[in-house]
Amino acid sequence: MNTVKKFLGIVWIALAIAVAYYAIGIFGGKLTSGKQDDLVFGIIIFFVLLPLIVTGLTIFGWYALTNEYED
Repeated sequence: MNTVKKFLGIVWIALAIAVAYYAIGIFGGKLTSGKQDDLVFGIIIFFVLLPLIVTGLTIFGWYALTNEYED
């Protein structure tokens, strides 16, 4: 079971990197589109949601990788 937890820890960290890359690639255009609606949406995604999502996935993966969830 510990092997599965460690493997899933790596998966969660990789997922955090993929989400960050995808969000910057897709929603990066929202900040430079020139429309006010896109700018507000881009700011909310970049400065509120993206840090919460990436940090949560990374911490969860790190804890799984270092056996913090051990019984």
